[in-house]
Amino acid sequence: MGFSVFSLTRNLGGVSGFFQVVFVVSLFLVLFKAVRFYLRRQWLLKTLQKFPSTPSHWLWGHQLKDKELEQILIWVEEFPSACLQWLSGSKARVLLYDADYVKMILGRSDPKASGIYGLFAPWIGYGLLLLNGKKWFQHRRMLTPAFHYDILKPYVRIMADSVNTMLDRWEKLDGENCPLEIFHYISSMTLDTVMKCAFSHQGSVQLDENSRSYTKAVEDLNSLAFFRMRSAFYENNTIYKMSSDGRWFYRACQLAHEHTDGVIKMRKAQLQNEEELERVKKKRRLDFLDILLFAKMEDGSSLSDEDLRAEVDTFMFEGHDTTASGISWIFYALATHPEYQQRCREEVQSILGDGTSVTWDHLDQMPYTTMCIKEALRLYPPVPIVSRELNTPITFPDGRSLPKGITVAISIYGLHHNPSLWPNPKELHWETVCYE
Repeated sequence: MGFSVFSLTRNLGGVSGFFQVVFVVSLFLVLFKAVRFYLRRQWLLKTLQKFPSTPSHWLWGHQLKDKELEQILIWVEEFPSACLQWLSGSKARVLLYDADYVKMILGRSDPKASGIYGLFAPWIGYGLLLLNGKKWFQHRRMLTPAFHYDILKPYVRIMADSVNTMLDRWEKLDGENCPLEIFHYISSMTLDTVMKCAFSHQGSVQLDENSRSYTKAVEDLNSLAFFRMRSAFYENNTIYKMSSDGRWFYRACQLAHEHTDGVIKMRKAQLQNEEELERVKKKRRLDFLDILLFAKMEDGSSLSDEDLRAEVDTFMFEGHDTTASGISWIFYALATHPEYQQRCREEVQSILGDGTSVTWDHLDQMPYTTMCIKEALRLYPPVPIVSRELNTPITFPDGRSLPKGITVAISIYGLHHNPSLWPNPKELHWETVCYE
């Protein structure tokens, strides 16, 4: 006894007929997805066969979870220049950690990998971090003046004040015999600095308990976005939005947006004051947010509200979270090497004495401390990887090629731990870096 779609449609008046149609359509969609999955995987296996890798699951790919950095070190030692990483059964990227390979990618204008960077769009919108092409160039040119030396020099004093506030908070904890998670304090300090320098904020974010909700939201968004990046099950937006992680992600997005919307609204209100407006107009160079508010695009229009918030969300996140991560790891590197920490302290004390606050002119008088910072950032880069989607084919120096559409990932962590570039790359080389 058989049945056909035509026989099913004749029985649509019955519930069983309806479910039979649903079953057939669902079966067709599953088969279609399975065929597409198979064809895509076979194409990737053939296209990327010259880029070796360790065994992976046919559906879930390399299930690295929290061990990705450790695995990258193994790949760097085992596979010269580049290797293949399977993110899922039908999604792969080529990891690059050779200087000549990386140089070729950085010399091109390939767009950011949308499948990866797009996961951050509901949070930070399409600002400089996610934009590509002409619009990226327009925004980059518009914002460049915000990072001119004349703008940055007065910020040193503001940064020093924010650091002193953080140190005052630490001193109140003196005597408590328990470990201290410094990242939360440093994150609050860097947010305080960015708010004052880039967004004309008055007061101290570090002393405002309400700011903790924003930094906590950013921590949650970071964790959730990177977890989704490694989960094949969460690739579909609809499934992700229905999941507990997805609902958590969008709640955190709302908290982050409320913070940045409040910053924009407050600054707009301040500029309604004639005296403040005249003061800003007389400034030779504008702060980051003021540049956005006064910006005119090529057609003479102002920046849209969507673009404005995207740039504020991007800079608010990148300006404080990445910086806080880098500073925290620098402190960790110094703490695990007290002899170098002491030499940095002595160098700083020889310049500042017991009470002088650091100034712009002091910064180039600390060669040993500067090189220690750079070496710590080599070992612990706060952004370990960046991805691009090839818009044209490429052939690397050793003759291996990749076609258009393949995702390549510059592994900054792998590059910084490449034994062909760094002897004993897992070790700190402060003496060598400073004095060779």
